[in-house]
Amino acid sequence: MKITKLTTYRLAPRWMFLKIDTDAGISGWGEPVIEGKARSVEAAVHEFEPYLVGQDPARINDLWQVMYRGGFYRGGAILMSAIAGIDQALWDIKGKVLGAPVYELLGGLVRDRMKVYSWVGGDRPADVIRDIQRLREGGFDTFKMNGTEELGIVDSARKVDEAVARIAEIREAFGHDIEFGIDFHGRVAAPMAKPLLRALEPYRPLFVEEPVLAEQDEQYARLAEHTSIPLAAGERMYSRFEFKRVFAAGGLSIVQPDLSHAGGITECLKIASMAEAYDVALAPHCPLGPIALAACLQVDFVSHNAVLQEQSMGIHYNQGAELLDYIVNKDDFRIEDGYMRPLPKPGLGVVVDEDKVMAASQRAPDWRNPLWRHADGSVAEW
Repeated sequence: MKITKLTTYRLAPRWMFLKIDTDAGISGWGEPVIEGKARSVEAAVHEFEPYLVGQDPARINDLWQVMYRGGFYRGGAILMSAIAGIDQALWDIKGKVLGAPVYELLGGLVRDRMKVYSWVGGDRPADVIRDIQRLREGGFDTFKMNGTEELGIVDSARKVDEAVARIAEIREAFGHDIEFGIDFHGRVAAPMAKPLLRALEPYRPLFVEEPVLAEQDEQYARLAEHTSIPLAAGERMYSRFEFKRVFAAGGLSIVQPDLSHAGGITECLKIASMAEAYDVALAPHCPLGPIALAACLQVDFVSHNAVLQEQSMGIHYNQGAELLDYIVNKDDFRIEDGYMRPLPKPGLGVVVDEDKVMAASQRAPDWRNPLWRHADGSVAEW
């Protein structure tokens, strides 16, 4: 069997699907994208095409190394996201050829169901209690929300008090009937992270995500020494070679690689195993589409240290399409009591509605994240 063609489809709300065809009539699907840089990743996918067409899709490990090591310059958000989507599609083909879900090819299940959580609110936290109440009706009891709006490198006590007051109100409204993580989103610089973490401790969040930017990862261990809140990060880290330094330095309790950004299933399995060796939990990042989620679940169901799975049903970014709009087997993705079951179909377990994908790709928007500025006019972290 040989790879014959790679086709990309940019789609609302901010996704991109990849189809890899073979001369045996078996196709695989992946989701290579960087939110806001879909066209850049699309170009990178097609730059890899000469290395793939005519090759045996079963040789996933070799093709991964060709894509990673075959170019002198490597790594980073764009290239690793392109490799990630291609890798997902190759695993999808392999599972379909062998008639088994990918998790079976990786050794079989370590759990019967996977805990999932839901985003609440938008970029500027508001109406959070109302949204939690709505989502609880859909079976969720675990959530994540943004912790702050714009925050300067050194900012006021008022800003800290406002951020903490929102969390206090949520805990008062729901007690411990729900659990929630708080995403600092890289908006908090090291000088403000320590006082903000300390002020949040009485409200016992499940974790604080990206307490500082990934490029300030040397701060993780320092911050962990000053808080009892588990720290989580990893969505803006793209290979085991970045994660290894963080694991060695310590500080993270939860690692969050993205299966569409960090080299796909092949690479994230290695990251998950490295995390387990350091007694770090796994909670893959996934505010994306159904193929990305399916890939995450394959890793979750074979990784003993997987504890939580992000998913994008109903999140505020989903303007123009929802998670299940482009797939046929919607019922396989149902959430029961806050959990998902293993996807039963071969490969990634996603049956893509290709006609709908092709039609929607004709009018795909170019999503961009907002550009924020501080009161003095300087650019703020979004």
